[in-house]
Amino acid sequence: MKAIILCGGQGTRIREHTELRPKPMIEIGERPILWHIMKLYAHHGITEFILCLGYKGDIIRQYFLNYEGMNSDLTVTLGAEKTLQFHGGAHAEDGWKVTLVNTGENAMTGTRLRKAARFLDAETFALTYGDGVSDLDIGAALRFHRGHGGMATLTGVSTPSRYGQLECDGHAVRSFAEKPTSGQGLINGGFFFFEPRFLDLLDPGENCVLERAPLERCAAAGQLHAFHHAGFWQSMDTYRDWLDLQAKWDAGNAPWKVWS
Repeated sequence: MKAIILCGGQGTRIREHTELRPKPMIEIGERPILWHIMKLYAHHGITEFILCLGYKGDIIRQYFLNYEGMNSDLTVTLGAEKTLQFHGGAHAEDGWKVTLVNTGENAMTGTRLRKAARFLDAETFALTYGDGVSDLDIGAALRFHRGHGGMATLTGVSTPSRYGQLECDGHAVRSFAEKPTSGQGLINGGFFFFEPRFLDLLDPGENCVLERAPLERCAAAGQLHAFHHAGFWQSMDTYRDWLDLQAKWDAGNAPWKVWS
């Protein structure tokens, strides 16, 4: 199975970081958030990735072109007969297969998927965004997807409120919860599974938004199902979100780090 990761957006809400690099390359614990997302999939046995590049995509391209040299022990022989020898066992990403696809500077999410589709096989594929981390059980979500027989599955997650929640009886506060995680309803957590026939729902042109007409049509046809994830999920939309994720990592309390 292959996992598509949408990496082409401009990340305007976290411009403090994205002036010089694309959002998926913002680091948490000295590793890009993109790497953290890929490690989750790899932990569950998915090690073939298709990265949809756009804004500052060359930075992501260079990262993977140089990955072996930057993460392995190596021997360089200088002089007229230059050689470069990599020594195995230095990193845990051995065997990852990463396809980098230029899907355009301004393309929408559905357009990026359509442009990357030529690298897919005729089988179920996963898709997510390049800016959200989770401890999602990918295997359980995939089994759910295959079990319902529909065209698509999204992951429904609850998010904590940014504000304290009060329950009042008149002017008396009966309960207070700082950033409660319950009662907020489910939102799209951005981890999808699709059958190949879903691609037929994508409109031509640069303005196909995956989350609009394609998924709306899929839902209207009774082909879209939600896997409810009650565990950790957080997107990195703002500088504040990045600070929170970085603090969790620094404290050794990163719930999304399910790999060893």
